[in-house]
Parts: sequence; C-alpha cells; structure tokens
Amino acid sequence: MSTQVSNPYIQFGNTQPCKHWGFVVKVDQCLGCDACVAACTIENQTPFWRGLFRTHVEDLELGEYPNTQRVFVPRLCMQCENPPCYYVCPTGATQIVAGGIVVVDEYKCMGCLYCVEACPYGARYFYTYEDIEKSKEYFGLNSIHVVPHVDKCTFCYGTAPEGTYTPACVRTCPGHARVFGCLDDPNSEVSILVNTGQAVVLNPELNVQPKVFYVFNRQLGRGGGGNS
Repeated sequence: MSTQVSNPYIQFGNTQPCKHWGFVVKVDQCLGCDACVAACTIENQTPFWRGLFRTHVEDLELGEYPNTQRVFVPRLCMQCENPPCYYVCPTGATQIVAGGIVVVDEYKCMGCLYCVEACPYGARYFYTYEDIEKSKEYFGLNSIHVVPHVDKCTFCYGTAPEGTYTPACVRTCPGHARVFGCLDDPNSEVSILVNTGQAVVLNPELNVQPKVFYVFNRQLGRGGGGNS
C-alpha cells in the first residue's frame, strides 16, 4: 500500500499534502435529485446506457405505515483503507495511490472480476468492449475509456477540471449533502464530523475501514453505523 504524502489533487488547487482523503454524506440533506449521478456520468463517462454508475442514490422507505419515512442514501466506492478488492487482484490492476485512493489501472485489468466479487459494497462493474464503442458515440474524441476493465468511483482522481477543488458529485450537489476533504486535517469538515462521532461508516463489522462516512438523521435511529 502506498504511504506517499504527495497530493494527487494539486491540479484542483488544493495544495495541502494528504495521506487520507475522506468523504462524508449527510443523508438528511440529500434531495434524491440525482444531480450527483448525472455529474459523475458526464465527467467519468460511466455506462449509463446499461444503468451502471460510479455513484447512485438509494430511495428507501423506513418504518411501517403510518409511521414511515422516505430517505435517500447516496452510495459510492467506500475507498477502504483495508480493501478486499486490492488483495484479490491477480495483476496489480487495483492500486492504492497517493492520498489513499483506490483506483484501477485499466491496462493491467484482465477482467477476471475477482475484485467485483470481493467488494462488500457492490461498488464495481465491468466496462465492456461494447461500452467503449458506445462511449465513443456519446463522447467522441473525448472518450476516456480505451480497453475493457473494471470501473468504479475514484473520487475523480486526476479527472476534475483545474480549480474545481472537489469531485464532480460534490461540486454539483444542490443540497450540500456531500463533503470531501482531508481526514488528516483536524480542522477539515470531514475530520470534525468523523472525530465527533457524527459521521459513521456502513457495515463497520466488515473491518475494511472505509473512508466514506455517513451522517444519519437521528430520527432514523441509524446512528450506530447503519446497514448497507
């Protein structure tokens, strides 16, 4: 695993070195508008024609009638500190780069799908030959996917436009439900939410140490970590 302190987000304008980038989702502020999904689809050219996305929003109904509540829960790669996908990859295609971000080298991916099966959060999918051809129809010369490979959220590693500072979904969210920042900085919003116990991980019993956290409305009764 990488222990480098170099900052992959320097092109975003964020010049602070960070070993652990983190992400917090404020569930009660999610509007369920899917603006995040649309932004990610455009920036990362996900195969929306097959209903596959790097991020999606689960529309849940909790409780029993008449005491029910509708909740929108955004999901994405959890960027685990102890990622099962990394350990099962036979070619080294799944890598942990500077900042603790888990990415996939598409040229090393052999399409065995071991990592897809190993991911406990269902955050990976396979980008096929057909998807590559389809992406060329939509994105033309700007198409970024070249060979078949497993794809997933990378916190927009190396793709966000210069000066935008944050991943596409965070920039786009009208409800400010998504927060991105350095977990090593005690003054960052993500660190404050995590260190004060307001933000928790999904399925902590898996012991994969996600770097994506959730703040649940106390009325939901899910402050103890929730379920996937």
